[in-house]
Amino acid sequence: MNKTQRTLEAIIICVAIMFFTHAGVASATEVLVAGHKNPDTDSICSAIGYAKLEQLLGIDAIAIRVGEINNETQYALNYFGVSAPPLVKIIGEKQKIVLVDYNELGQGIAGLEETEIVGVVDHHRLGGLKTENPIPVHIEAVGCAATIVANEYWQHRLEIPKNIAGLLLSAIISDTVLFRSVTTTGVDKETADKLAEIAGVNIKKYGLKMLKAGENYDLTPDQIVHNDMKEYEVNGRVISISQISFMDTHEILAQKEQLLKALEKMRASGKYEASFLMVTNIVEMSTHLLFQGNGDDIVKMAFGKEIDNYEIYLPNVMSRKDQIVPPLLVAARELLKKHSGVE
Repeated sequence: MNKTQRTLEAIIICVAIMFFTHAGVASATEVLVAGHKNPDTDSICSAIGYAKLEQLLGIDAIAIRVGEINNETQYALNYFGVSAPPLVKIIGEKQKIVLVDYNELGQGIAGLEETEIVGVVDHHRLGGLKTENPIPVHIEAVGCAATIVANEYWQHRLEIPKNIAGLLLSAIISDTVLFRSVTTTGVDKETADKLAEIAGVNIKKYGLKMLKAGENYDLTPDQIVHNDMKEYEVNGRVISISQISFMDTHEILAQKEQLLKALEKMRASGKYEASFLMVTNIVEMSTHLLFQGNGDDIVKMAFGKEIDNYEIYLPNVMSRKDQIVPPLLVAARELLKKHSGVE
């Protein structure tokens, strides 16, 4: 990048900060509630639900989003008559923010390192987050962040508005894949039943329609490998893991060579040691894991399977959080230790 390009980039960032500060999207007193980059239904709906909870508790809070809305989430928003949160791609120094559905800095909005994180609501592993002051952190081993958000309403003896209940239910259906995922807990099911009663919907009928609405066969290979992508750091090296779910994955897997090229393009940008894509079949409850980069040994150690042209088939695997990330990261750490000679 030359001097002119750096100057132009700095100007754009400054203008963006000024816009978001003065256009009413965020102020010094507002608490932003934000999910992760490449947001899924849980990330968006839990942010909306938690921001409303904060407002009911007298806190000046606003939900934002850090990426584009996918088809599944848009279906839920349209069904329950709720507008998408404003899109914000960078925030200023010392802005107060609550992280919802994630707790790793690399998965958040640009500028997050300089903000004041004032809360975390999540259901994922701890990712090395550090804060200047003690903050409320609510992390539970449940299938969805929305499950936690809904129960916080009830713990405060607050009624959940009908449209918010519908969005939180949508998030639970999405993250648990209509309770098919191994991440599903009894708390998720119990919470979903209560939310469905408030929202006035049949869980199965609504859930199947929502999941079906999320299937987009028109995505390009580049869009597919960036879909619901999360980054994970292992001993200073970063890997990416994306996921896309369909009731029928044949059409997507027919594009395997194009998907591998798109994964390699993303990995070759220099940011990732390896890039992975989960192509998950909702009906068969299985996943085809595609990858590019230095991942052969990691995949073999993590799953004990032979690799077929940068792909392995994983029956009974649907959860990135519980079934893909832990074995991959453990294998990556072990191999890095072995190669560095550290025991």
